Amino acid sequence: MPTGSPGAGSGPPWDRCYRGRMPPWLLIPGAILLGYVIWRVGMATLRSLAGPAPGTLDTEKPPAQAEDVEDLDVYLVCGECGTEFKVSRLGELQIPRHCGEKMLVERRPGTV
Repeated sequence: MPTGSPGAGSGPPWDRCYRGRMPPWLLIPGAILLGYVIWRVGMATLRSLAGPAPGTLDTEKPPAQAEDVEDLDVYLVCGECGTEFKVSRLGELQIPRHCGEKMLVERRPGTV
């Protein structure tokens, strides 16, 4: 290899490529800036994985406590087969299905 070729030379690798060493006044702030950017991206990633705090996205209020309706004689009745379920505690009522249809809510007069 001729001595005047660009890749020749016996010295540190940073002296053989481009224009030599990068000046320290540019290297140190560049390293600090790169470290800061990596830290910010890492923290943003961890925050996004954590999700929101519990309860911050709730728009509706929590359900009320279940109410005892044992003495009111409330029944859920299937309109197809006549199956009856007596309701003893009433909270947020979700009508169940029986025989593929929603059950009917019936309130019967209490027995004395």
